Amino acid sequence: MKLDIQLDRDNGVPLTEQIVAGVTAWIRSRNAHPGAKLPSIRQFAAEFGVSRFPVIEAYDRLVSLGYVDSRHGSGFYIADRPPPDVRCQGASDPRRADVESGHLLQQFNYPGEMLDLSSGFIPASWRDMDGIAQAIRHVSRTDPSSMVDYATPFGNAVLREHLRSRIGQLGIQADTSQILITNGASQAFDLLLRYLLKPGDTIFVEDPGYYNLYGLLRLHGMKLVGIPRIRTGPDLDVMQEQLKLHRPRLLLINTVFHNPTGTNVAPQVAFRLLQLARTHGFQIIEDDIYADLQTDITDRLATLDQFEQVIYVGGLSKTLSSSLRIGCVVANHAIIKDLVDIKMLTSIGGSRFAEAVAVSMLERGAYRKYLERLRRQMRAALGSTVQTLEDAGWEIFEEPVGGKFVWARVPHVADAERLVKCGEPLGVTVMPGQHFRPNREVSPWIRIHVAFGNEPRAQAFLHAAAALPADE
Repeated sequence: MKLDIQLDRDNGVPLTEQIVAGVTAWIRSRNAHPGAKLPSIRQFAAEFGVSRFPVIEAYDRLVSLGYVDSRHGSGFYIADRPPPDVRCQGASDPRRADVESGHLLQQFNYPGEMLDLSSGFIPASWRDMDGIAQAIRHVSRTDPSSMVDYATPFGNAVLREHLRSRIGQLGIQADTSQILITNGASQAFDLLLRYLLKPGDTIFVEDPGYYNLYGLLRLHGMKLVGIPRIRTGPDLDVMQEQLKLHRPRLLLINTVFHNPTGTNVAPQVAFRLLQLARTHGFQIIEDDIYADLQTDITDRLATLDQFEQVIYVGGLSKTLSSSLRIGCVVANHAIIKDLVDIKMLTSIGGSRFAEAVAVSMLERGAYRKYLERLRRQMRAALGSTVQTLEDAGWEIFEEPVGGKFVWARVPHVADAERLVKCGEPLGVTVMPGQHFRPNREVSPWIRIHVAFGNEPRAQAFLHAAAALPADE
């Protein structure tokens, strides 16, 4: 079947996105028939003169979106019932921009043979798979009802006590009635946005920052104002200028092992942020989801503020297990009381089983031993990845003192999309820095996960990228 689409290597749009958009439009045009077979990946690549890798990723994404069916051993076919044309259902709505572009799905849609150097996930080989399996067996034997029942709205009381103790080590004083267990940090943010904000409110966010959060904010109809993230935290000079123009309801900030730069907020910046929040009347949501990766403890905003202006978000999903989805909100009693009501209305309760498994890991000491091992692995990988980057001639935004991310660039490359294209034939995929910016402005930076920085394909890519000709 002849595909009637056009690809342009010079328009700045990644080939994968062009293929997805082109095939989607072609299917919607009714020139294609449901059930018809698409060209094979090899045929497509040859016909359009592109690498197989963007075709693989595009086909995988089209399957995920429901436009294409994958039949094992046979190939790819137009779905019998493609999804409706959302352009007639508010597709121009900016709240849908991140979903429509498909870039939120990219973290899940990379073909298995590609090395995802910008991954946000800890490798399975680094996780305590045996410890989790033992905890699952233990809970299945001792608490079988947890496999079928909801958790209480507040969450498991023993788990909340463990979390209270853990944040207490950071100097954050709270009782268990101030802690709400959530389905990962993502639900924590969603509950807080529902509670604190209304459509049209202005929010200060970090630039660069956590891209999933930008999509969630737009979904809630918020106006995003980016504050540059520099080596010591948010750029306070820019923030003060923006405060002359805007009255933000909220600042969202990742204080420790910032995603994606790997930096920590300096103490003097933290104090000034709290002063600005009190003076201008905005609240701060402190995202501390990477807390357990830190060895040498530093003050959090919640430590300094004790829940006057700050709401604290943490959890175990980024370390223990992404599948178990354990997050938490810590705030004053009034906020937690209202959040519990919203949680009950939107999800009834959490996963009693996941919470019980987490408790088992914490009580048996398995999580503590795993963290000690994980931190050692992270430190070793961080040091070697930084050395590899420096040897290859890359520029590092700031050498992190821990965590899993390095924010880096090739000095003579202005747009990281060039790095994406460089990686494709080497079997390496990276996420360009524009995805980490509130309004997706062009960026030369990419996020590198240190766990993968010294794999042979990664090293080949890092040296090949550094050898790219300078921008004209």
